[in-house]
Amino acid sequence: MSTPAPSVRPLRPADREAWQALWDGYLRFYREDLDPHVTDVTFGRLCAGEDAMFGLVAVDGEDRPVGFAHALLHGSTWSPAGYCYLEDLFVGPAARGGAAGRALIDATAAEARRRGATKLYWHTQSYNGRARSLYDQAGALSSQVVYERELG
Repeated sequence: MSTPAPSVRPLRPADREAWQALWDGYLRFYREDLDPHVTDVTFGRLCAGEDAMFGLVAVDGEDRPVGFAHALLHGSTWSPAGYCYLEDLFVGPAARGGAAGRALIDATAAEARRRGATKLYWHTQSYNGRARSLYDQAGALSSQVVYERELG
């Protein structure tokens, strides 16, 4: 018998402690060290839904976050309705291998659709094999190559 998909709901201010532990794990995975002020601002924006951003959490049976999805809506020159970028997706180690990652992607897609977006997209590191095996089922691999340029 398969495990039911976890519940997914909007990120709330009361989730800060659990979210912070997940966020710290996510940043460690990507070897990032963010200024705590950036984290504070990010959490506030995700909870408030500001700047067309929204945060979702997969929760366990006791409503504790076990994973998160952070997304932002933006206009597009190729669509009058715009797109949704799934910027961050992370599931804590204890909840991996279940349905939390897929539930977060599906819930993000549903929320993006509800908000009028016509496409959901995301990217990951080429070496992130475990996540990519999920992504290969949840979406289509594009031929796009991503370039970055720091503006700071």
